[in-house]
Amino acid sequence: MRVAAKITITDEQRVTLKRWARGRSTPVRLMYRARMILMAAEGQRNQAIAETLGTQPSTVGRWRQRFAQRGLAGIEKDAPRGGRKPTKQVRWAKRIVETTLHETPPNATHWSIRTLAQHLGICPNLVHRV
Repeated sequence: MRVAAKITITDEQRVTLKRWARGRSTPVRLMYRARMILMAAEGQRNQAIAETLGTQPSTVGRWRQRFAQRGLAGIEKDAPRGGRKPTKQVRWAKRIVETTLHETPPNATHWSIRTLAQHLGICPNLVHRV
């Protein structure tokens, strides 16, 4: 049987967690995480916390573990996710900006997304993102 990480919080952390748990402008996910940690600090089990908050015990365990490892920073932001790194945007960004600033299109006063994309031979979406 696995044992959940014991959560002990300082007075300063308790104040911050209570502010997050009750804040009207706090993102909902952070509000739930703060509630989970406050309940865990009171000695409640993951199963009881999950039932109270309407989530899974594994979710409570995940945030409890992250708080135990990294403190408030561990629950404040999500862990980075995978995904393909932008390669074209990095390659083309400088060229797009230079062309926009230092060249003018024929028969026009400024570039549109479509005309600049056609001039450079790239996708208009790429120009728009940059």
